[in-house]
Order: sequence, then C-alpha cells, then structure tokens
Amino acid sequence: MSSHLLSMDYKVHVYETGFDGLLQPFALFNYLQDIAAIHAERLGFGRSDLMKMNRFWVLSRMEVRIVKWPSWEDLITVSTWPRGTDKLFAVRDFRVNYPDGSEIAAASSSWLIIDSSAKKIKRPHEDLTHFNNAPDVPAAIGKYAGKIEIPSVEQTVSTVSTVKTGDIDMNMHTNNTSYIRWIFNTYSPDFLAAMVPAGIEANFLSESRYGDNFVISSGAGENNIHYHTVKDETGNKEFCRLRIKWENRNH
Repeated sequence: MSSHLLSMDYKVHVYETGFDGLLQPFALFNYLQDIAAIHAERLGFGRSDLMKMNRFWVLSRMEVRIVKWPSWEDLITVSTWPRGTDKLFAVRDFRVNYPDGSEIAAASSSWLIIDSSAKKIKRPHEDLTHFNNAPDVPAAIGKYAGKIEIPSVEQTVSTVSTVKTGDIDMNMHTNNTSYIRWIFNTYSPDFLAAMVPAGIEANFLSESRYGDNFVISSGAGENNIHYHTVKDETGNKEFCRLRIKWENRNH
C-alpha cells in the first residue's frame, strides 16, 4: 500500500479562509483535487497520459466527512490512494490529518474517463482493478461516494449567474470547486456564524462552460441536511448536486 500512497503537506493561507478564520470548503476540495492530479501523474494515469489517447478525467462524485475545520496558518497533511474500480468509476480515497496524526477529514471520490472525440465514457485501466478489495487498501469512509437523491422539500431559487473565466479548468469546463464555492455563497454570514458543515456530498452530473447561465435551487431537509442543485437557467440541464450536513458550532 505504501508505494501507492501519496502524502503532501498544505499550509492554510489567509486567502483560503472565511470570516471565521477557518478553511473554506472550496479550498479543501482544491487540496483534494490537487493531490489527486499529482498522484495520478506519478502512477501513470494522469492528465498528460490520458491526453495522449484523447481522453481526460472527470470527477463524478465526492463525499467528504469533516471532524474539525483547520484554521489560518495550520499545517495539514493530505494523503491519497487509489481504491480500485466500481463499474465504470475509478475510486480514490483521502485522509486529512494534523502533523500529530489527529483527524481532520476523510473522503472518497469516484472518477470517470471521457473520450473527448467520441464523448463516451471509457473503462478505467485494468491495472486499477488490482486495488479492488485488496486487504492492504483501506476505505477512508467505509463506502463509495453515492448518488444524491433530492427529497421533496421547499426550495428557493437564486438569481441567474454566469460561468466566468475564473471558473473554468484546463479542459475548458467549470472546475468542480467552483460549484462548491457558488453553493456556499448562497448562505448568509449569520447562518455560517452559527453552523459548520460536518459532511459534504457532491455529484457532478454534466459539464458547464464559460458563458453558460445557471441558477441554484436550495432546500432544507431533516436533521440539518441541506440540498442544492445547480442547473442551467431553463432548468432542463443539471450540472451539480450537493448535500450538506450542518452542525451547530457549539455542538
């Protein structure tokens, strides 16, 4: 397992924190995306390797469970490893810890390989199947990131926004962390002063691009679980779903 695990240290910068001095959710997703890209390159499954075959990685699902949110200037260690395959998905898990080993967060992600010419999903490399149910390959959260179902709850819909230049990635699609940032921007400072996310689940369902218009629908379910969807302004195309488990800061 050790040869297939990568750990990297990250320092929480002031521009990655919110008004409370804690790491913002989109920044945590940035760390996970960063180390995943680096590790895939080192293992021979990275962006540059797939581009030779006219293919690219797409993050489809992510579930993050947070024990404690880091603060400005905290040094944290992010570790990641391939966990194998789940049908067409390549699965990658993560753990986030302080240098003393105490837990910050754990996560599981599911990725798809897309053929950019045929616009079709391709199966992950067979070498990744060697990690399936391997005894030395742990499961960070005990399960794969799943499909989010939106219950029948009262929803509010945001005003129309537009995908900007700063939202897009190297594939000219909206970066997954942009969706996280947009959705958390729908919350008021008063709510965020009282509550903190203990779990974030994301489904990235279709691509959006520069200039696309979008709206965010938001609703609250039971047990402080909130649901969000990002759709085009017609409501006919869904880009992203998020389920957030909130906890009282004094919990």
